[in-house]
Amino acid sequence: MNIGQKIKRLRQEKNLTQDELAIRAELSKGFISQLERDLTSPSLSTLDDILECLGTSLKEFFNDDFQDERVVFTKNDFYETEDEELGFSLEWVVPNAQKNSMEPIMLTLQQGGRYKEETAHFGEEFGYVLQGTITIHLGNKKFKARKGDTFSFNSNVNHYISNFGKQEAKVLWVSSPPSF
Repeated sequence: MNIGQKIKRLRQEKNLTQDELAIRAELSKGFISQLERDLTSPSLSTLDDILECLGTSLKEFFNDDFQDERVVFTKNDFYETEDEELGFSLEWVVPNAQKNSMEPIMLTLQQGGRYKEETAHFGEEFGYVLQGTITIHLGNKKFKARKGDTFSFNSNVNHYISNFGKQEAKVLWVSSPPSF
């Protein structure tokens, strides 16, 4: 089995760049590149981390019969990253969502924080504001949403979310197809 080629295929199926996979797995882009070309071999721990980011497990990776689909995920399964400069943290609340048609995340925005701008793409976005007040930026238009509000839009314009409220904001955000 060519582990690198199979990882590359899974990454491409999830529409992730090498850089995006490297960030999620806390590895370098160079390591991912060498791995995909079978120039290096990962430790089992590193392979397990990479596969989790790709929405699979060691068992599934080495068994082509993907029969057992996981349904429930706990906080321990979430993968989290943060960007202190932009003032946000992001949790992938369904670790294998990249293989599905939608990808939910939990976005936490510090006061004055914002999520990175997503370029226009085919798809839809949905969100539920759990805490605080946010501004949804769709091209040149802005929309406010408060705790308890939901939002939904086509992803055909550049878009991002910011928090100009007086407290931290928390949003359950779902993208279809996966793009986070």
